[in-house]
Amino acid sequence: MKEFHLDIPVEPPKELESLFLPIPREYVEDTYRKDEFLVLVGPQHPGSGHMRLIVRVKGDIIQEVIPDPGYVHRCVEKIAENRLYIQNIPLVERPSIMDSANFNLGYVRAIEAAMDIEVPERAKFIRTILAELCRIGTHLYDAAILAVFIGHTTGFMYPFGIRELICESLVRMTGARFTSSFIVPGGVRRDVDEKTLRWVYDATFAIEKRLKSFERIFIKNPTVIARLRDVGVLSKEEAIKFGVVGPFLRASGVEYDTRVVEPYEAYEELTWDIVTADEGDGYARFMVRVNEVSQSLSIIRQCITSMPDGSYISEQIGEVRGNFFDKFADIVLPAGEYTTLTEAARGTLLFTIVSDGESNVPYRMRIVSPGWLYLRGFMEALKGERLADLQAIYGSFGYFPPEADR
Repeated sequence: MKEFHLDIPVEPPKELESLFLPIPREYVEDTYRKDEFLVLVGPQHPGSGHMRLIVRVKGDIIQEVIPDPGYVHRCVEKIAENRLYIQNIPLVERPSIMDSANFNLGYVRAIEAAMDIEVPERAKFIRTILAELCRIGTHLYDAAILAVFIGHTTGFMYPFGIRELICESLVRMTGARFTSSFIVPGGVRRDVDEKTLRWVYDATFAIEKRLKSFERIFIKNPTVIARLRDVGVLSKEEAIKFGVVGPFLRASGVEYDTRVVEPYEAYEELTWDIVTADEGDGYARFMVRVNEVSQSLSIIRQCITSMPDGSYISEQIGEVRGNFFDKFADIVLPAGEYTTLTEAARGTLLFTIVSDGESNVPYRMRIVSPGWLYLRGFMEALKGERLADLQAIYGSFGYFPPEADR
């Protein structure tokens, strides 16, 4: 019988070098010699959400993953340094569109800390409602994307349908479905009447009812559980070591939430539980956010039933009449550096504003978003898993490239 010999070159062809940028050629050659392969995932949206992953595999087992983010980088920080403080409110809520209220809170609270502005109680409660509505909306969005990633089309449709109740609540309260720029220094743009609050209160029960259907169809679906359980496990020690934050940290058994550690707005006056899990796998990360939705619904109801009377804007600002922009156009912060921590839907959000004390634009603004913080932990969870599970693990982290890239 004639023998066939496959002539494999010692080194990979030079024509392939450009495909693996920014990975050094030495890394590609070393991988090639070890009988391993480099697989490029992304940056097309369906597979990686606008991020490229350079995956080193042996057979179909993932050995290492190198993230290549930045495909939706929009220079938010640099743009902010060339805009008035008030003009940056619509800008900073864009990185995580559904979670806009929490991003607004982080930025506005830094301004309030700099100017020593005391926010009225009523405004704090309204802000808390908005923050929790956006948290629910973001968790539903992430659940839908997870469903797409594991091939469950109905699981995609349901959370997006439920999320419409969140969008309608935001429209009635602020006038916009997502990016409303409703939270401003000293409070909120305008008051929210009792009729609107009652509608939002009733909507929380409608959301709860629809979630029961989603639970039957997707959350407790044996196929979904099989795809996520014991996959992408991140231990408590690893989660801490690699700086994981938010529900993904709590899913590895760490009970940490900025709303408790450094309370802000109305959280200190409300009763709610920090949701945790010990497994640290894909299903735990998903279920922590599912259970957080229930906690957020409870927080919203408590805020509405306990809503204090009073002003919606600080006396230091005064009632806003006429052109809202003119009211805040000349804000100049005292010289210094001001930082806030906010518990956004996907985890700890850091805002830092540096002022020179003379200009009505920031000297420097820095955003450190949750996705950027837990990116290393996300990559660590992929090691040792099968290539076919990459998308399931990706979806379990709710990674949102525009938020991380900023």
